[in-house]
Amino acid sequence: MLARFPRPARLAGYTLLLAFALLYALPFLIQVATSFKTDPEAASSPLALLPQAPTTAVFEKLSGSGEAGDGVPFLRWLGNSTLVTVVVTLGRVLFDSAAGYALARLRFRGRAVLVTFVIAVMAVPPVVLLIPKFLVLNTLGIFDTYTGMIVPLLFDAAGIFIMKQFFESIPREVEEAARIDGAGIWRIFWYVVLPMSRPALITVTLLSFQGSWNEFTHFLVATQSSDYETLTTGLARFVSGGLGAGTQYPLKLGAALLSTIPVAVLFFCFQRYFIRGANAGAVKE
Repeated sequence: MLARFPRPARLAGYTLLLAFALLYALPFLIQVATSFKTDPEAASSPLALLPQAPTTAVFEKLSGSGEAGDGVPFLRWLGNSTLVTVVVTLGRVLFDSAAGYALARLRFRGRAVLVTFVIAVMAVPPVVLLIPKFLVLNTLGIFDTYTGMIVPLLFDAAGIFIMKQFFESIPREVEEAARIDGAGIWRIFWYVVLPMSRPALITVTLLSFQGSWNEFTHFLVATQSSDYETLTTGLARFVSGGLGAGTQYPLKLGAALLSTIPVAVLFFCFQRYFIRGANAGAVKE
Protein backbone atom coordinates (compact mmCIF):
# COMPACT_ATOMS: atom_id res chain seq x y z
CA MET A 1 0.00 0.00 0.00
CA LEU A 2 2.88 2.38 0.73
CA ALA A 3 4.21 1.86 -2.81
CA ARG A 4 1.53 4.22 -4.18
CA PHE A 5 2.89 7.19 -2.19
CA PRO A 6 5.89 9.43 -3.07
CA ARG A 7 9.35 8.30 -1.96
CA PRO A 8 9.61 10.69 1.06
CA ALA A 9 6.20 9.57 2.30
CA ARG A 10 7.21 5.91 1.90
CA LEU A 11 10.42 6.44 3.87
CA ALA A 12 8.49 8.19 6.63
CA GLY A 13 5.95 5.37 6.66
CA TYR A 14 8.57 2.63 6.83
CA THR A 15 10.39 4.51 9.60
CA LEU A 16 7.17 4.75 11.59
CA LEU A 17 6.45 1.06 11.08
CA LEU A 18 9.99 0.16 12.16
CA ALA A 19 9.64 2.30 15.28
CA PHE A 20 6.39 0.57 16.22
CA ALA A 21 7.95 -2.84 15.54
CA LEU A 22 10.89 -2.09 17.84
CA LEU A 23 8.52 -0.76 20.50
CA TYR A 24 6.46 -3.93 20.25
CA ALA A 25 9.57 -6.15 20.44
CA LEU A 26 11.14 -4.25 23.35
CA PRO A 27 9.48 -6.30 26.15
CA PHE A 28 10.60 -9.53 24.48
CA LEU A 29 14.18 -8.23 24.12
CA ILE A 30 14.19 -7.24 27.80
CA GLN A 31 12.96 -10.73 28.66
CA VAL A 32 15.78 -12.36 26.72
CA ALA A 33 18.42 -10.05 28.20
CA THR A 34 17.16 -10.50 31.78
CA SER A 35 17.31 -14.28 31.40
CA PHE A 36 21.11 -14.01 31.13
CA LYS A 37 21.52 -11.65 34.11
CA THR A 38 22.14 -12.32 37.77
CA ASP A 39 19.54 -11.39 40.37
CA PRO A 40 21.44 -8.29 41.61
CA GLU A 41 22.02 -7.02 38.05
CA ALA A 42 18.37 -7.60 37.10
CA ALA A 43 17.27 -5.58 40.12
CA SER A 44 19.73 -2.72 39.52
CA SER A 45 19.39 -2.52 35.71
CA PRO A 46 16.04 -4.06 34.77
CA LEU A 47 15.81 -2.37 31.33
CA ALA A 48 19.39 -2.94 30.17
CA LEU A 49 19.48 -4.93 26.93
CA LEU A 50 23.10 -6.04 27.33
CA PRO A 51 23.97 -8.03 30.47
CA GLN A 52 27.25 -6.89 32.07
CA ALA A 53 28.23 -10.44 32.99
CA PRO A 54 26.13 -12.88 30.92
CA THR A 55 25.43 -16.18 32.64
CA THR A 56 23.47 -19.31 31.80
CA ALA A 57 22.81 -20.18 35.44
CA VAL A 58 19.09 -19.69 34.96
CA PHE A 59 18.83 -22.29 32.21
CA GLU A 60 21.03 -24.70 34.15
CA LYS A 61 18.66 -24.44 37.10
CA LEU A 62 15.60 -24.97 34.90
CA SER A 63 17.16 -28.00 33.22
CA GLY A 64 17.99 -29.55 36.57
CA SER A 65 21.76 -29.34 36.09
CA GLY A 66 22.25 -26.39 38.42
CA GLU A 67 22.24 -26.18 42.19
CA ALA A 68 19.51 -28.09 43.97
CA GLY A 69 16.84 -26.50 46.09
CA ASP A 70 15.48 -24.00 43.59
CA GLY A 71 12.00 -25.43 43.96
CA VAL A 72 11.03 -24.89 40.31
CA PRO A 73 9.87 -28.19 38.73
CA PHE A 74 10.19 -26.80 35.22
CA LEU A 75 10.82 -30.18 33.59
CA ARG A 76 7.63 -31.60 35.10
CA TRP A 77 5.66 -28.59 33.82
CA LEU A 78 7.25 -29.05 30.40
CA GLY A 79 6.43 -32.76 30.34
CA ASN A 80 2.78 -32.18 31.28
CA SER A 81 2.39 -29.42 28.69
CA THR A 82 4.01 -31.54 25.99
CA LEU A 83 1.83 -34.57 26.74
CA VAL A 84 -1.42 -32.61 26.82
CA THR A 85 -0.55 -30.50 23.76
CA VAL A 86 0.43 -33.45 21.55
CA VAL A 87 -2.66 -35.50 22.42
CA VAL A 88 -5.04 -32.54 22.14
CA THR A 89 -3.55 -31.39 18.82
CA LEU A 90 -3.80 -34.85 17.25
CA GLY A 91 -7.33 -35.30 18.58
CA ARG A 92 -8.51 -31.90 17.37
CA VAL A 93 -7.11 -32.40 13.89
CA LEU A 94 -8.85 -35.78 13.58
CA PHE A 95 -12.20 -34.85 15.13
CA ASP A 96 -12.42 -31.34 13.65
CA SER A 97 -11.68 -32.56 10.14
CA ALA A 98 -14.17 -35.43 10.41
CA ALA A 99 -16.89 -33.19 11.85
CA GLY A 100 -16.16 -30.48 9.29
CA TYR A 101 -16.45 -32.96 6.42
CA ALA A 102 -19.73 -34.33 7.78
CA LEU A 103 -21.23 -30.84 8.03
CA ALA A 104 -19.94 -29.85 4.59
CA ARG A 105 -20.79 -32.93 2.53
CA LEU A 106 -23.20 -35.28 4.31
CA ARG A 107 -26.92 -34.59 4.15
CA PHE A 108 -28.85 -35.57 7.28
CA ARG A 109 -31.67 -34.26 9.41
CA GLY A 110 -30.60 -31.56 11.83
CA ARG A 111 -27.47 -30.59 9.89
CA ALA A 112 -28.40 -26.89 9.78
CA VAL A 113 -29.07 -26.92 13.51
CA LEU A 114 -25.64 -28.41 14.19
CA VAL A 115 -23.96 -25.76 12.03
CA THR A 116 -25.80 -23.05 13.95
CA PHE A 117 -24.78 -24.68 17.22
CA VAL A 118 -21.10 -24.72 16.19
CA ILE A 119 -21.22 -21.02 15.31
CA ALA A 120 -23.05 -20.25 18.57
CA VAL A 121 -20.39 -22.05 20.62
CA MET A 122 -17.74 -19.82 19.04
CA ALA A 123 -19.62 -16.77 20.35
CA VAL A 124 -19.71 -17.96 23.98
CA PRO A 125 -16.94 -16.48 26.19
CA PRO A 126 -14.87 -19.34 27.64
CA VAL A 127 -14.93 -17.81 31.13
CA VAL A 128 -18.70 -18.43 31.30
CA LEU A 129 -18.10 -22.18 31.11
CA LEU A 130 -15.54 -22.43 33.91
CA ILE A 131 -17.91 -23.33 36.75
CA PRO A 132 -20.04 -25.76 34.67
CA LYS A 133 -16.84 -27.35 33.40
CA PHE A 134 -15.61 -27.91 36.96
CA LEU A 135 -18.94 -29.39 38.02
CA VAL A 136 -18.99 -31.79 35.06
CA LEU A 137 -15.40 -32.94 35.63
CA ASN A 138 -16.05 -33.44 39.34
CA THR A 139 -19.28 -35.36 38.69
CA LEU A 140 -17.62 -37.68 36.16
CA GLY A 141 -14.75 -38.36 38.55
CA ILE A 142 -12.04 -37.09 36.22
CA PHE A 143 -11.15 -33.93 38.12
CA ASP A 144 -7.40 -33.59 38.72
CA THR A 145 -6.48 -36.24 36.13
CA TYR A 146 -4.92 -36.21 32.68
CA THR A 147 -8.27 -37.34 31.30
CA GLY A 148 -9.96 -34.25 32.66
CA MET A 149 -7.21 -32.07 31.23
CA ILE A 150 -7.34 -33.58 27.74
CA VAL A 151 -10.87 -34.75 26.88
CA PRO A 152 -12.69 -31.37 27.13
CA LEU A 153 -10.11 -29.85 24.75
CA LEU A 154 -10.35 -32.50 22.04
CA PHE A 155 -13.16 -30.69 20.21
CA ASP A 156 -12.91 -27.13 18.96
CA ALA A 157 -15.76 -25.22 17.29
CA ALA A 158 -13.40 -22.88 15.44
CA GLY A 159 -11.46 -25.82 13.99
CA ILE A 160 -14.67 -27.53 12.86
CA PHE A 161 -15.82 -24.33 11.17
CA ILE A 162 -12.48 -23.84 9.39
CA MET A 163 -12.46 -27.40 8.05
CA LYS A 164 -16.12 -27.18 7.01
CA GLN A 165 -15.49 -24.00 5.01
CA PHE A 166 -12.46 -25.52 3.29
CA PHE A 167 -14.23 -28.77 2.40
CA GLU A 168 -17.08 -26.80 0.84
CA SER A 169 -14.58 -25.09 -1.47
CA ILE A 170 -13.38 -28.41 -2.92
CA PRO A 171 -15.20 -29.27 -6.18
CA ARG A 172 -17.65 -32.12 -5.80
CA GLU A 173 -16.41 -33.60 -9.09
CA VAL A 174 -13.32 -34.87 -7.29
CA GLU A 175 -15.42 -36.89 -4.84
CA GLU A 176 -17.84 -38.04 -7.51
CA ALA A 177 -14.95 -39.48 -9.53
CA ALA A 178 -13.76 -41.42 -6.48
CA ARG A 179 -17.31 -42.59 -5.79
CA ILE A 180 -17.62 -43.92 -9.34
CA ASP A 181 -14.45 -45.94 -8.72
CA GLY A 182 -16.19 -47.61 -5.78
CA ALA A 183 -14.83 -45.58 -2.86
CA GLY A 184 -17.05 -45.15 0.20
CA ILE A 185 -17.52 -42.04 2.33
CA TRP A 186 -14.71 -42.86 4.74
CA ARG A 187 -12.27 -43.76 1.96
CA ILE A 188 -13.11 -40.57 0.03
CA PHE A 189 -12.57 -38.51 3.16
CA TRP A 190 -9.32 -40.17 4.21
CA TYR A 191 -7.60 -40.77 0.87
CA VAL A 192 -9.04 -38.09 -1.44
CA VAL A 193 -10.34 -35.03 0.39
CA LEU A 194 -8.04 -34.93 3.41
CA PRO A 195 -4.78 -34.85 1.41
CA MET A 196 -6.17 -31.87 -0.53
CA SER A 197 -6.81 -30.02 2.72
CA ARG A 198 -3.19 -29.52 3.69
CA PRO A 199 -3.40 -25.71 4.19
CA ALA A 200 -6.50 -26.03 6.38
CA LEU A 201 -5.04 -28.97 8.31
CA ILE A 202 -1.84 -27.07 9.05
CA THR A 203 -3.85 -24.04 10.12
CA VAL A 204 -5.94 -26.14 12.51
CA THR A 205 -2.80 -27.86 13.77
CA LEU A 206 -1.10 -24.56 14.53
CA LEU A 207 -4.17 -23.11 16.23
CA SER A 208 -4.68 -26.29 18.25
CA PHE A 209 -1.04 -26.47 19.30
CA GLN A 210 -0.93 -22.83 20.29
CA GLY A 211 -4.28 -22.95 22.07
CA SER A 212 -3.54 -26.08 24.11
CA TRP A 213 0.06 -25.05 24.86
CA ASN A 214 -1.07 -21.65 26.17
CA GLU A 215 -4.26 -22.91 27.83
CA PHE A 216 -4.63 -21.65 31.39
CA THR A 217 -8.22 -21.29 32.58
CA HIS A 218 -9.20 -24.88 31.77
CA PHE A 219 -6.22 -26.33 33.62
CA LEU A 220 -6.98 -24.00 36.50
CA VAL A 221 -10.41 -25.57 37.07
CA ALA A 222 -9.50 -29.09 35.92
CA THR A 223 -6.57 -29.73 38.28
CA GLN A 224 -5.60 -29.16 41.87
CA SER A 225 -2.48 -31.22 42.49
CA SER A 226 0.94 -29.81 41.62
CA ASP A 227 1.69 -33.08 39.82
CA TYR A 228 -0.56 -31.96 36.95
CA GLU A 229 0.70 -28.41 36.62
CA THR A 230 1.56 -27.27 33.11
CA LEU A 231 3.84 -24.44 32.03
CA THR A 232 1.02 -21.89 32.23
CA THR A 233 -0.30 -22.84 35.66
CA GLY A 234 3.17 -23.53 37.05
CA LEU A 235 4.55 -20.20 35.86
CA ALA A 236 1.49 -18.41 37.23
CA ARG A 237 2.13 -19.89 40.68
CA PHE A 238 5.83 -19.13 40.38
CA VAL A 239 5.27 -15.49 39.40
CA SER A 240 2.72 -15.01 42.18
CA GLY A 241 5.33 -16.03 44.76
CA GLY A 242 4.18 -19.60 45.33
CA LEU A 243 7.67 -21.00 44.75
CA GLY A 244 10.87 -19.78 46.36
CA ALA A 245 11.65 -16.40 47.86
CA GLY A 246 12.84 -13.12 46.41
CA THR A 247 12.09 -11.56 43.07
CA GLN A 248 14.05 -14.10 40.96
CA TYR A 249 13.38 -12.07 37.81
CA PRO A 250 15.99 -13.89 35.67
CA LEU A 251 14.60 -17.28 36.64
CA LYS A 252 11.00 -16.26 36.01
CA LEU A 253 11.71 -14.61 32.68
CA GLY A 254 13.98 -17.47 31.61
CA ALA A 255 11.21 -19.98 32.26
CA ALA A 256 8.72 -17.81 30.38
CA LEU A 257 11.18 -17.49 27.49
CA LEU A 258 11.61 -21.25 27.16
CA SER A 259 7.85 -21.75 27.23
CA THR A 260 7.34 -19.42 24.24
CA ILE A 261 9.99 -20.97 21.98
CA PRO A 262 8.00 -24.02 20.69
CA VAL A 263 4.99 -21.95 19.62
CA ALA A 264 7.16 -19.24 18.05
CA VAL A 265 9.25 -21.73 16.06
CA LEU A 266 6.18 -23.62 14.85
CA PHE A 267 4.42 -20.44 13.79
CA PHE A 268 7.35 -18.96 11.88
CA CYS A 269 7.94 -22.26 10.06
CA PHE A 270 4.34 -22.63 8.87
CA GLN A 271 2.91 -19.11 8.85
CA ARG A 272 2.67 -19.05 5.03
CA TYR A 273 -0.09 -21.66 5.18
CA PHE A 274 -2.39 -19.16 6.89
CA ILE A 275 -2.72 -17.20 3.67
CA ARG A 276 -2.99 -20.07 1.22
CA GLY A 277 -5.95 -19.99 -1.14
CA ALA A 278 -9.02 -21.95 -0.20
CA ASN A 279 -8.80 -24.01 -3.41
CA ALA A 280 -5.09 -24.81 -3.12
CA GLY A 281 -4.47 -28.30 -4.49
CA ALA A 282 -8.16 -29.04 -5.07
CA VAL A 283 -8.07 -29.55 -8.83
CA LYS A 284 -5.11 -30.29 -11.07
CA GLU A 285 -5.46 -29.71 -14.76
